[in-house]
Amino acid sequence: MNVDRDMNRPSMTRLADCECCPRTCKVNRLEGQLGFCRIPAGARISHAGLHFGEEPPISGTNGSGTIFFAGCNLRCVFCQNYQISQEFQRGGQARTLTTAQLASEMLRLQEMGAHNINFVSPSHVVFQMAEAIRAAKAEGLVVPIVYNSNGYDSVESLRQIRGLVDIYLPDIKYLDNELGRQFSAAPDYADVVPGVLREMLAQVGPLEMDEEGLAVRGLLVRHLILPDCLENSRRCLRFLAELSPDTFVSLMSQYSPQYKACRYPRINRTLTQAEYDEITDYALDLGLENAFIQELESQEQCVPDFARESPFDFG
Repeated sequence: MNVDRDMNRPSMTRLADCECCPRTCKVNRLEGQLGFCRIPAGARISHAGLHFGEEPPISGTNGSGTIFFAGCNLRCVFCQNYQISQEFQRGGQARTLTTAQLASEMLRLQEMGAHNINFVSPSHVVFQMAEAIRAAKAEGLVVPIVYNSNGYDSVESLRQIRGLVDIYLPDIKYLDNELGRQFSAAPDYADVVPGVLREMLAQVGPLEMDEEGLAVRGLLVRHLILPDCLENSRRCLRFLAELSPDTFVSLMSQYSPQYKACRYPRINRTLTQAEYDEITDYALDLGLENAFIQELESQEQCVPDFARESPFDFG
């Protein structure tokens, strides 16, 4: 077992009384107990491969080496990845990897030409991820590490992995706790995410890119604009502008009513062009000029199917 030198103790032992995310379930995952995420001690992944649908500095030309973890510490009713985040036990797509096996996946993706290793939904397996990163680096991993999360992270856990992550790619979903409660079963999301983003920025700074436009280090924040929730979007953007006017933000128009969203009339429709334009204009008015913009066509093009071998083959 690798030892976390910063904390002078094996990091995996933290799963014995799990507090790796804000849920603080306090279950003993090392003995197979399951908390909110329903993942025991082993890292379970649902897909690993090159992904070309991320923001341009992340995907580049060769693709991002994405590793999708199974399970999640949120229950988003509109999740487009619900097959692996919430129904992974039913679909059978997930497989459990040892630290060495997960490190081998990272090295395989690097050999395929991936610009980076992109861990998707790592908040509930942060220590398993950290063990594998250390192992892969010892075997020759040199590409940047991307921590691609829903923003519902533990600040303390992030501090314990400082130095292992080069690029933070979090969501800021809500700055309205009622929306967090209703749509993601996280009534404290708006209380948690500001501290998370401050910690991420303190660790890696604003996004930095090389001469080819590829991200090498820094923070890039995603915000999915929900229909009829524009005041929430304005709150999120005001916070990002206050965090730093140099913040890179991805304004995502791709929302469509996936999974259980049809049960919620307010969000049981796609975003309109007028709604999206209002928020992008607002971001620019705040001085957030480092913004990535999506076309509304992404509402149909960006929905993966993890029952297929190539979930992102939208052709």
